[in-house]
Amino acid sequence: MQYWLFKTEAETFSWEMQKERGAKGEPWSGVRNWMAARNMKAMKKGDLGFFYHTGDEKRIVGIVEVIGEYRKDPTDETGKFGLVDVKAVKDFPKPVTLAQVKADPHLKDMVLAKVARLSVQPVTPEEWKYICKLGGLK
Repeated sequence: MQYWLFKTEAETFSWEMQKERGAKGEPWSGVRNWMAARNMKAMKKGDLGFFYHTGDEKRIVGIVEVIGEYRKDPTDETGKFGLVDVKAVKDFPKPVTLAQVKADPHLKDMVLAKVARLSVQPVTPEEWKYICKLGGLK
């Protein structure tokens, strides 16, 4: 299993909206960055990801599961980019902020701390466990 982080503007598509989609999940569409697209191509069903609100919040608020692997994104008129499908799995009891990530020496090498603008990024198993603990998950 691999771990990821998915970023979204809460005003555009929030954690609450993701949860409302239920078991059928939601296509993670609209990604137009080659590095983020490469990350999505590497995803497999069952992989987990942090759901991250950008904008004013800048915090991890939940966990999603990849339920559909990479396929063409119908919102991309060029036909160059794709999407994956994700469903909500769990709320974070205590959201973990970008400021916490950047200030924590255990997370100094995390992609979120170094390349904060990348919309879909990998997370190491060690970072995953540590952030889950910070967020109040066992």
